[in-house]
Amino acid sequence: MDKSKSFLKALSASAFIFLGWETLAVAQNLPKSGEYYRSKDFLLANSITVSEDGQKEIMGYQKIPMQISQSTDVSQPSELTGIEPLEPNSNPLIFPTQPEEVEINLNQPITLEEAIELALRNNRDLQEATLNLQQAEEQLREARAGLYPRLDAQLELENQDTRREQRNEQGRVITDPEDPDGVTRLTSEGLATSFSGNVALNYDIYSGGEVSANIKRAERVLRSNELDLERITEQTRFEATRDYYSLQNANAEVEIAQAAIEESSQTLKDAQLLEQAGLRPQFDVLTAEVELANDQQTLARAIANQKTAQRTLAETLSIGQQVALETADEIEEAGVWSLSLEETIVLAYKNRAELEQRIVLREANEQQRKIALAEIRPRVTLFADYTFSASDIFEELEDFQERDNNTYRFGARLNWRLFDGGRAKARADQAETDTEINENDFANQRNTIRLEVESAYFSLEANQENIGTSQKALELAEESLRLARLRFQAGVGTQTEVIEAQSDLTTARANLLRAVIDYNQSLNQLQRAVTNLPDGLLFDLP
Repeated sequence: MDKSKSFLKALSASAFIFLGWETLAVAQNLPKSGEYYRSKDFLLANSITVSEDGQKEIMGYQKIPMQISQSTDVSQPSELTGIEPLEPNSNPLIFPTQPEEVEINLNQPITLEEAIELALRNNRDLQEATLNLQQAEEQLREARAGLYPRLDAQLELENQDTRREQRNEQGRVITDPEDPDGVTRLTSEGLATSFSGNVALNYDIYSGGEVSANIKRAERVLRSNELDLERITEQTRFEATRDYYSLQNANAEVEIAQAAIEESSQTLKDAQLLEQAGLRPQFDVLTAEVELANDQQTLARAIANQKTAQRTLAETLSIGQQVALETADEIEEAGVWSLSLEETIVLAYKNRAELEQRIVLREANEQQRKIALAEIRPRVTLFADYTFSASDIFEELEDFQERDNNTYRFGARLNWRLFDGGRAKARADQAETDTEINENDFANQRNTIRLEVESAYFSLEANQENIGTSQKALELAEESLRLARLRFQAGVGTQTEVIEAQSDLTTARANLLRAVIDYNQSLNQLQRAVTNLPDGLLFDLP
């Protein structure tokens, strides 16, 4: 028994040392946990190689070195202070059943920076992407387990009643001669107890490329999930900024409508005084009342839009049910974009996670093709197993008989599926088709990114020009209304001139507001189209 155990230990140690050429090569090249190739240093391409000096090279495209730091922090946002009521309920399955549970009882002003941090903290899609990333890490661990041998153990304890009735040559049951009635029958043997076990060691020294392909595919899937987390982070930042600007716009429209009502009220007051003095007809008073009523309707619509914008931002930030948000930042230009259109397009190509994700999925499908073909390739396995068993038989006379049976074996096994009806080849062809789909998606995504950049860039330029024009128009409209009111009060002007000047002023205020908000929205869209900007503020760079 001791010799068998020693032999089993020696055989196990030998199997661990004897690594196959394929598995050893994979093990030597495995990156450490959390280290994966990030092809953001240069423009993505179909073929990526590493030169002798360790520098990454892109085959098929000209290398474009990164000139701007690319660091998107997808970790937990920093702690916010003073806005604890904005935190959502910790129970995601909460279901309000009473009106007071959804009644808004708090108006909370926040800055744009706080809105972005809240969105990154509370966004459900971002939380799901984080869980998917954790799942991909576990899948990589599972794939790497194929590098190690498999050790199985089986133990069995059995009790069996082996007593049998004794029969004579004619097959009749023999009874106990000491029993005069012939009721007691004679039996042979007794109760048998057996104990057996088996320990088996199996190690694939060649799997037809399946183990290495599984590991590489899991790495690519993990990288794809990292990129998806990055994409959702950037999209969350974009949506929070977009909805914050929209709320700013809605608030300003309410203020513009209120100012228009003040102007209309003043015009109505002037008309009533002049009508009472007999200097103006009642028609001017009626016209002023109609204009005031129209402005009041505009204010009602603006207030409704404001409330909708508040709830939209609250939904984007996933805050509590009883909070209404207010903007704490002033409406002003968010920054200046100093890069040319061509530089911006190239930067977007390098930075967008969506492009690299297509390349990563393409590489994963290439490994899937190798996994499929491994089913019809030979597989070499080292094996060793040790089997032992012991049993005893207790007869009626309490005789004891022990029997031991210990065996061991070791060797190599070759498995080769010579024909599978074309199943493996069909799966390989499917993976190859998926690879071509990924290449097509890459081209489509590249064109989409360029369109996004150009659209945002052109809109940014137009709104930048409109800001200057709107500011000048606002100054002229204010002066025109002042002169029109003076002429009307002096009796040399008409009510129509005042109303037109007042309408022009309202339009000029709205145009300036729209130009600034649209400029900020275009800048936000341009930042999203490029992504990975330092803190999302490229315009702060020299």
